[in-house]
Amino acid sequence: MENNGNTLEKHMLEEISHGICVSNLAWRVAKSLGLPEDQCHEMAIAGVLHDIGKLEVSFYIYQREDTLKIEEMRYVRSHASLGYAMLVDEGYSDFILQSILYHHENYDGTGYPSNRSGEDIPIGARILRVCDVFAALIADRPYRRAFPIHTAVELMIEEVKNFDMRVFLEFLTVIHEEGIEDLLMKEWLIELEEDRV
Repeated sequence: MENNGNTLEKHMLEEISHGICVSNLAWRVAKSLGLPEDQCHEMAIAGVLHDIGKLEVSFYIYQREDTLKIEEMRYVRSHASLGYAMLVDEGYSDFILQSILYHHENYDGTGYPSNRSGEDIPIGARILRVCDVFAALIADRPYRRAFPIHTAVELMIEEVKNFDMRVFLEFLTVIHEEGIEDLLMKEWLIELEEDRV
């Protein structure tokens, strides 16, 4: 049986991998949507940092292999606000901070932390919402195996009310591009790689 230190380390590495996947996807979707270059770069940063608040709730997330109880889920759901609080005085742009704070808001107003809806959700958060859900679905979790890409998309279509349709359609275009599997498996940030070219 894994000890708690090994379990925490394993899950932290999974979170880093998840952040890189979200970052690479968010950067690509932002470019595809025609966002200005500086915002595309900021999407890459927000993608890496979007779940940093989970550091504060790591006991509930990383020490468990079963599903969370309702009261625990409320605490875990605070990670977006906690992440914002951790970063607000660190010199990040408002675009990055708002993207992180609202990345669990659903387009139909059923998300958290503020039940924002539609265009009231910042565009960066709407992009992160789609990319975050997809990246979570295609990754192993303690309670389930990763879904294949086509199954992940089908599951997202069933919950499409949660997403900005313009962002979601652009996301679908991106994940059907040739070589997307390589992008999803990259262990470094595509934005940094592009800067070197």
